Formats: sequence, structure tokens, C-alpha cells
Amino acid sequence: MSEPVAASLLLANLLREQQIPTAVERFARHHHGAPGSTYRDPRPLGRPGPGQQYAFEVDLDACTGCKACVAACHSLNGLDEGELWRTVGLLHGGTSEEPAQRTVTTSCHHCVDPACLSGCPVRAYEKDPVTGIVRHLDDQCIGCQYCTLMCPYDAPEYSPSRGIVRKCDMSSDRLAVGEDPACVGGCPNQAIRIRVVDQIEVLQRAREDAFLAGAPTPDHTLPTTVYRSARPAVALVAADLHAVGPEHGHLPLVFVLVLTQLAVGALLAAALGRLLGAGEGWSRAEVVGALGVAVVAMTVSPLHLGRPLHAWRFFLGLPTSWLSREILALSLFAGALAADAASRFPERVPSLLAAGRSLWEGAAAVTGVALVGCSVMVYAATRRAHWRATLTAARFLGTTALLGVASALATTVFLHGAAVRLLALATMLLAAAKLAGEAAALRRGREHGTSRRIAALMTSALRGPTLGRFGCGAFGGLFLPALLLVAPAPPIAIVALASLLAGELGERFLFFKTAPPSRMPGALP
Repeated sequence: MSEPVAASLLLANLLREQQIPTAVERFARHHHGAPGSTYRDPRPLGRPGPGQQYAFEVDLDACTGCKACVAACHSLNGLDEGELWRTVGLLHGGTSEEPAQRTVTTSCHHCVDPACLSGCPVRAYEKDPVTGIVRHLDDQCIGCQYCTLMCPYDAPEYSPSRGIVRKCDMSSDRLAVGEDPACVGGCPNQAIRIRVVDQIEVLQRAREDAFLAGAPTPDHTLPTTVYRSARPAVALVAADLHAVGPEHGHLPLVFVLVLTQLAVGALLAAALGRLLGAGEGWSRAEVVGALGVAVVAMTVSPLHLGRPLHAWRFFLGLPTSWLSREILALSLFAGALAADAASRFPERVPSLLAAGRSLWEGAAAVTGVALVGCSVMVYAATRRAHWRATLTAARFLGTTALLGVASALATTVFLHGAAVRLLALATMLLAAAKLAGEAAALRRGREHGTSRRIAALMTSALRGPTLGRFGCGAFGGLFLPALLLVAPAPPIAIVALASLLAGELGERFLFFKTAPPSRMPGALP
């Protein structure tokens, strides 16, 4: 090949390569002239001002559900297998002629009033006063998992291997140095970005319930994430709206709740017996028994914690957390109950302790009632329909009264035979009322609202525990007390108490297993 020909070929190749656009040129050509295609930086160039904070913005029209954001978040933050700080869900709806669906990427919403922060008993959360980012303090966490119940959007994730909860912090360390968060940088369609929002604007949107279809209402925590779409508004629901499956059973909490309510019920029964003139031996047996049950409850309670050795920090959350208040009430109740029990043995304790018997009995009764009230509010504060205050109070107070009377019946059989029939009748009435109320709720649940999910679970996946709960309740609360009306016998009363205790444990197990979940739309595999 001659030199002139080679030179001309080289020049032609150079000219052809110059016609290949660079990445910047391809990006500019793609966006040039397209409606609404003005380029926006994926993160704010400045810091939030007073009354403002950072927030996620999600373009529902651009999200394809590819889960690149999920993978990027998982990789950058070094999450455990199965641990997710960002998920992708699905909304669908419309009409048969014009069906519609949206894929939704979601993470922590860094709420204006985060429930995880106010509910945490050890102040393991903080909201940055400048950026508004809600951070979790891993070294402060005790692994109680209460924040996972308080958050309506299921953002905190419990890590069994670490014994603590963790959550999204909006890649705050990257934002601080001008870099994109992992999810923002990982999205190929720029469906996620960071923006600055006015907290007053967030409050206004919450009042108008303008958040996201299929998501819990925003009026509780004021989530800041902004979901936008240029498509016509249509009625959409979460794809997993009718999904039915058992929730976490929280077995240590099941035992703690029932045993503490048994202890409180036994103590109140002893106080009532004293007012009615029951013998000293009877009331002493009731109080000592209540103390033994309370000690077992306190022994079991740390089993629910991922880091039980740090539970002493509970006092940090007393101003805002009902869980902190419940722990304090349990501690005071156990202390007062121990003093009350000791004062009933004047020959073996200091005279000052014995002289304050009425004081200790009153303190134990007051703190016991306060303990049951705090237990009610621990779950009512989550604002879940299944755990609303009226229903939870009826359950917990019913357990307290039923087991208290049953414990008095078991003690009376030994010491005061004349009162056995009266207590047996009271046990039957309380058991019948409690079982009838639960059966009525189960029957109504087949026709109405979210209760339908509970009824479906109790009659299918949880059919065994449901039958066991009603069977133990009827056997110990109706059949055996009926036998005691005819022929009082200590073994029958003891078995009745044990059967009722098993039934109430089953009821509390179902209380957790059937609780309707509160979370963002899901069900996208």
C-alpha cells in the first residue's frame, strides 16, 4: 500500500472516530428538547436551612423495579444476607380497560417526628438537627426490637447475628463529602435523588394524606420521602394487600406479659381477700406465690434482648418511651412485692420492714396496676388497629382478673373450703366472658376489614394454636371450676389454674402472630 493511500485511510479513520459521541454528548442529546428533561443534580448543592431537611425523592415513572438500588445499598453498607435497608414493592389497580401498576423503591423516610426515636427505651436513635437524617446508634442499641413495631413503614431491620437493629442513614457519610448515596448512584434511571424539603410542607402533605397509595397514613410520623408521577392519578393498592402469613411470635414477651399479669392479679386477689377478712395464711400464700411468678417473669424478660447486659440503660427513654416506663414499673412492682412478702414474716425481718406492711401492700398494688397500664400502652402506642388501646386493655385486664381469681381459687381450696364455690363461679364467669369476646371478634373478622386477615390466620396457618387456646380456656375456666362447684378438691383447682395459664399464653402468642403488619407496599420478588 502506497504512503498516500495509507495516509488517506488513517485520516478517514480519525474523522470517523471523531463522529462517535462521548458519554457527555450522548447524555446531552438524550435530554435535549425532551419535555421536562431539564437535568437536575441527584443531590442538593447546599445544606438544608432552618425548618428544612434532606429527603428522598422517587420518580415512580422512572422506577422499573430492577432493584439496582437494593443491590447498591446492600453492597456499600456491607449488610448481612437477608438484611435489607431498601426494598422494591408493587402497586397495581386501574380498570380492566386501563390497568395500571407502579414499582416503588422505598427505604427509611427520615420522618419529621420519627416513632422509632420516641419509642426507643435507650435513645439509640438521633435526628440530625441540620440534615434531618435519622441515624441509629449501633453501640447504644440493646436489641429490644421495639422500634420495628413502632415504625409504621418497617424500616429498622433486626440483625440476629449482631443482636441489634440497623437501618438506612441516607449514606450520610457520602453526602457529607459531596457524593451520592449508594441507592442514588446505583439507579440506572435516576429514579431516586436527594432533595431539600420544608418540614411545614411535609406536615401539610400529611394533613392531605398525600403520601403514597397502599402505604400507612403519614399523619403519625410525618415521612419526608416525596413520590412523584406525571401519569394520570388512578386508584392503586399494594400487591401484597391480601397476603396472609404469621408474624413474629416474640415468645419471651408472651411469657413476660402473661406472668406479670398473673402476679398482679394474685396480689390484687390477696388485697381483696384481706379486705373481706380472709386469713393471714391465705393472703401470705397468695403474695408469696405472686412474688415467685414475678421473679420468673423478670428472669425471662432479658431473653428478648439481643444485648441484655446493656438493659440498664432503659431509664434514658423514660420521657418518651412506654417500654422504658414498663420496665421501670416492673422493677418497682417486684421490689414492692418483695417487701410486702417479707413483711408478712415479722419474726424473720426487721421490725421497721414489718411495721410498713400496709405501705408495701399499697405500693405493690399501685405499681402492679401501673405495670399493666404501661403494658397496654406499649402496644397501643404502635397505632396498629389490632393493638388499639381498648382491645389491648380488654385482653390484658381480662388476663389479670381471670388468672388472679384462678390463683385465689387454687389457694382457697387448701385453706378456706367455704369460699371455693364462690371463686369457682367467678372463674367461670370471667373465662366465659373472655372466650366469648375472642370468639365474637373472630366471627366478625370474617366479614370486616383488616380483621379478616386475623380470622384467616387463626382458622388456617394458626389453627392448632387457636384450638389449643380455646380448648385450654374452656377446660380450665369452665369444665374444672364446674367440678369444683360439686366437689372441691385441691388437684382440680391446681390443674384449672395451669390450664388457664396455658390458655392465656396461647392467647398472647396469637396476639403477636396475627398482628397485621404495618409496612410499605411489597410483594415484588
